[in-house]
Amino acid sequence: QLQLVESGGGLVQPGGSLRLSCVYSGLTLVLNYYVIGWFRQAPGKEREGFSCISRSGINTNYADPVKGRFTISRDNAKNTVYLQMNSLKPEDTAIYYCAATFKLEPTWTSLQKTSFNSWGQGTQVTVSS
Repeated sequence: QLQLVESGGGLVQPGGSLRLSCVYSGLTLVLNYYVIGWFRQAPGKEREGFSCISRSGINTNYADPVKGRFTISRDNAKNTVYLQMNSLKPEDTAIYYCAATFKLEPTWTSLQKTSFNSWGQGTQVTVSS
């Protein structure tokens, strides 16, 4: 069973930056086969996918609201995926989750929550002055 733990959330002013981390752990032999996605859920709204990185790290995918502001990366040696968030806006306020799915394809990505079957507990990000 894969476990994921997010960290790095907090309160930040509009225009500020945060870096989230997602550490994943489990059976060592297969950890490099997990695609990692980032999702967020604002109060009263559906959980939405906004960024994903392939297991190889070569391919990334972003939803329009975060393109040009957020950057996803991964360090497979540390079993960690990072999300650098710049130029944060109040509408970015949400609980942020990372999720994982096992894939053989090295370039596969998805922003669909139904494609992922392991989830972290989430970290709160609040953008407010």
